[in-house]
Amino acid sequence: MKYLIIIEKSETGYSAYSPDLPGCVSSGTTPEDTEQNMREAIEFHLDGLKEEGYEIPKPTSRSSYVEIAA
Repeated sequence: MKYLIIIEKSETGYSAYSPDLPGCVSSGTTPEDTEQNMREAIEFHLDGLKEEGYEIPKPTSRSSYVEIAA
């Protein structure tokens, strides 16, 4: 499955979250580090949901860029 993640600049580096997985967040010092940390966080999150007997959320979020002439 592919989950959309959002990576944002923070005061101390970068942070990330997935709109389809509430509560699943991560951070890092670079965007690449943050993406890898988020990948691990999602795997951990999904394993926890499975262990507790919860349904795994299907990815539904998507993204696109809109270009606006400034």
